[in-house]
Amino acid sequence: MKNILVPTDFSPESRYAFDAALQLAQRGGGQLLLLHCFVPPTDSHISTTGGLVGGHGLNDVYVLKSLQAVKRRMHELMAQAHELAPEVPVHELVLTAEPDTAITETIRERDIDLVVLGTHENTSWTRFFLSSHTEQLMREAPCPVLTVKHPVNHFDVRHLVFASDFSAEADQAVPTLHQLLALFPAATLHLLDVVPAAGNHAQALEAICAFAARHQFSHYEPDVFDAPRASTGIPRFAEQAHADLVVMLTHGRSALSHLLQGSISEAVALHAAPPVLTVHV
Repeated sequence: MKNILVPTDFSPESRYAFDAALQLAQRGGGQLLLLHCFVPPTDSHISTTGGLVGGHGLNDVYVLKSLQAVKRRMHELMAQAHELAPEVPVHELVLTAEPDTAITETIRERDIDLVVLGTHENTSWTRFFLSSHTEQLMREAPCPVLTVKHPVNHFDVRHLVFASDFSAEADQAVPTLHQLLALFPAATLHLLDVVPAAGNHAQALEAICAFAARHQFSHYEPDVFDAPRASTGIPRFAEQAHADLVVMLTHGRSALSHLLQGSISEAVALHAAPPVLTVHV
C-alpha cells in the first residue's frame, strides 16, 4: 500500500480520508496522489487536464476561475500534508471528468495500491450518494478501497476485524491482511463470521480455525456473532469489539454467501462506524 489515491471534493469527509491516508503513508513509507474531479459545462472548451482548447466565452472564463480556485485548495492540502508529515511525498491531479471514470482510470494509469475515500453519514440522501459513487468504486476498483466516515486523529489499529464466511474465496483477502498486520503489528485480528442461529456456531468456528491455520495467523480471535443479517451484525460486532478497521471482500455480491442479501460489504461501509476496507475479487 505504497501508492495511495485520495479523491477529494474538499468536504469534511474527504478531509477525514486525507488524514487517514496521510497517516497510512507515513507509517508504511508510501506516497499520496490527491485527485479532484471538476465537471465543466458541456459547451466549455476545456481539456480533461484543465487547459483551454480554443474559445473564450463566459463559460470558459468561469471554468478557468474555478480551476484556479481548485488549484489553490489543492496546494493548501499539500502544504498541510508537508507540515504534518514532511517525509511523505504528496502529488496533485485535477481532471475535468466524471469522478467514477476518472478515479478508475487513474488507479490503472498510476498503479494505485489503495484508494482512501471519504463517505457521508447514513441518511436517505447520502444513501443515494454512496450507492451512485462509493459502492460502484468499491465493486469496480482493481485495488482495495478504504472508506472513512469520521475523523481519524490517530489511526492506530488495535482491533482489526475480517468478516467472511471463510469459504475458499476468503483466501483472497490474505495478502491484504498480512500487509495490515505488518503495518500494525500490535493489532489483534478478529476473524468474524455472522450466523443466523446458535446452531451454526460449531461449523463457523471450525472454518475460522482452519482458515487461520492455513495462513499461519497466530495472534487472532475466532468470533461468531448471532444476527439475522450480516449487514447489520458486522457493524454491531465492530462496535462491541471497539474495532479500528473492518476488512471485507466485495465483487457486487458478498463473501458471506450463506447470508446473501444484496451487497453486504457496501452496506457495512455505510453503517459501520470504523473505517471499512474492501478488497475486490
